[in-house]
Amino acid sequence: MSTPRKHVVIYTDGACSGNPGPGGWAAILRYNQHEKVLQGAEAHTTNNRMELTAVIEALRALKEPCRVDVYTDSNYIVRAFQEGWVERWQRNGWRTASKKPVENQDLWRALLELTRRHDVRFLKVKGHADDALNNRVDRLAVEAMRRGQTETPDSSVSAVND
Repeated sequence: MSTPRKHVVIYTDGACSGNPGPGGWAAILRYNQHEKVLQGAEAHTTNNRMELTAVIEALRALKEPCRVDVYTDSNYIVRAFQEGWVERWQRNGWRTASKKPVENQDLWRALLELTRRHDVRFLKVKGHADDALNNRVDRLAVEAMRRGQTETPDSSVSAVND
């Protein structure tokens, strides 16, 4: 008999000053009463790369397979999964419908690998609206971009970093 997977809620966001330009990403992971914040930055990147990196780093922080709800304001990520873009890209040899190579393939491949380990749902939230956690993760991503440094994660969430 298998044990039910822990349910983790993740909010992610990416930020970029210029596109490309310096960027930052952030994630808030919640499991029961525990919370973990992750942030990082890159000197030269794009907003989409930061959005993807936030989700990847959040899922990488999970130390066991979990049920995960990922909340993001990125249409790029949500639509890629909900509208089947990812499956079509793979079937088409990582080419778009217009036969161009899929951008950010390295990150998409890493994210797909992580979604095979976890049971992940991608949920769209409206950016810069009334969702307190989305607004908070946005501020954290901008802060990371401005600081331009990657922080090491702490170990405050038992499902996340045991």
